Amino acid sequence: MKEHTLKELELVLGNHPALEGCRKDIEAAFDILLGCALSDGLIMTCGNGGSASDSAHIVGELMKGFKSRRPLNQRQVEALEFACPGEGKALADHLQQTIKAVALTDQAAISTAFANDVDPNMVFAQQVLGYGRRGDVLIGLSTSGNSKNVVNACKVAKAFGVKTIGFTGEAGGALAGLCDVTIRVPARETYRVQEYHLPVYHALCAMLEAEIF
Repeated sequence: MKEHTLKELELVLGNHPALEGCRKDIEAAFDILLGCALSDGLIMTCGNGGSASDSAHIVGELMKGFKSRRPLNQRQVEALEFACPGEGKALADHLQQTIKAVALTDQAAISTAFANDVDPNMVFAQQVLGYGRRGDVLIGLSTSGNSKNVVNACKVAKAFGVKTIGFTGEAGGALAGLCDVTIRVPARETYRVQEYHLPVYHALCAMLEAEIF
């Protein structure tokens, strides 16, 4: 981990000292996410309710600049110029490098169709089956750790070589024994758990950006 990457983690832990006990799991989650990003893998996210919003929030921070602008590299600029002579630089000036990610919660058509036609507890699992490849990562957010659709998605991920990272409250629930890494924040009430989840995933997004770009 680069020095400036570590500073991003220290900044968040300094602002939220109660999360110090999660340090090792945050670092382990970072290693998994970094390996996925560097190999051009896909990071998938899922959750319910407020955790669905967090799921989309994570993707928003990964797919564009978070704390830095992330300008395109020369190879990307040249590819745009080759495809669109005279316009490549202008296009490049309005694009940013990305960490490939998708929120399974935002796929309304397949989610509602699968819930109606097959099984609502499998809506995320079906998408993991379709999108996931060995070396990809699934982030499952569940304050209890027991949300059936998130747990089922992690089971399918595990079967097909997709790494799993769980975000839960301190009890951990089923995700604690299922995921490759489970970040169990020190709270039990749903809203308090979600309040801690946000700085944790902000730390991870900032760390990835600092390390890669």
